[in-house]
Amino acid sequence: MAAYILRRLLFGALTVLGVSIVVFVIMRILPGDPLIAIFGADGYTRLSDEQRAHYMAELGLSDPLPLQYLRWVMDILRGDLGHSFFRSESVAEMILRRGPLTAQIAFLSVLLSWLVGIPVAVISALRPNSLGDNIARFLSILFLAVPGFWLGMLVVLGLLFAFGYRAPLTGASLLSDPWTTLQMIIGPAVVLGLGQAAYISRMARSSLLEVIREDYVRTARAKGLNGRAVISLHALPNALLPVITLSGVLLGFVLAGSIPVERAFGTPGLGSAMFAAVSERDIFVMQNLVFLYAIVFVALNIMIDILIAWLDPRIRFR
Repeated sequence: MAAYILRRLLFGALTVLGVSIVVFVIMRILPGDPLIAIFGADGYTRLSDEQRAHYMAELGLSDPLPLQYLRWVMDILRGDLGHSFFRSESVAEMILRRGPLTAQIAFLSVLLSWLVGIPVAVISALRPNSLGDNIARFLSILFLAVPGFWLGMLVVLGLLFAFGYRAPLTGASLLSDPWTTLQMIIGPAVVLGLGQAAYISRMARSSLLEVIREDYVRTARAKGLNGRAVISLHALPNALLPVITLSGVLLGFVLAGSIPVERAFGTPGLGSAMFAAVSERDIFVMQNLVFLYAIVFVALNIMIDILIAWLDPRIRFR
């Protein structure tokens, strides 16, 4: 097990290194000039060549690309993530202030996806091709097809016009003001959770249909166990292994999907910060947030792999 964990950590470190290079290169080849984003088109034309060179040097963007990359990596290792062009706070302060909100949305959405997806999958797998199974499959395909930001806007407009309710846009932390925080995160979490629940239910249904045909399930039924005990004690635990793996992948979709969904609900999380950074072409904010998302995604999937290896020892030797 220790060798398996070490191998996964090594692969994760190489993945993070590769992602850092890709993110850095993409940020440098994007069209546009950062000085135009800072000063505007009119202000940029008023700058002399000497002033443009001076500002680019201050931003560290006039050095050779390998030197810029090494400086960025060293700054990250020191905990210095740079500053926004348009805000007084640093990127690290922005992450500490907005990150917990996005993390709470992600955790709640994953919890909701399991609470909704697993029972639907069990009902569908016990009676395949029945009316309930057909309805469950229709709803799962529907929520797979519906964009999260569009569903989010429908929820916001529905609450606003039907009840005159608008979720608070600012609030304290979860510990100091849980009710206000819950109002801020429940909308995005439900929208993202329903999308994930569609994936979870389809994967769990397919896995259950395969597992309940195994010999040990038939043996359990032959011993006289009722259907509920066979499913809960024998079939479901083994069928959940691919579902757990899928949940790790879906967390990446939560991070990416939180950008338009947070924007639709007006939630001041990292998704909204990313949207603003892209709109304003705030290079350092975009670069560090994308890299942070990549690190979180890799770390979560490493933890999922280790959990699966602990639950199924056969995986450790693959």
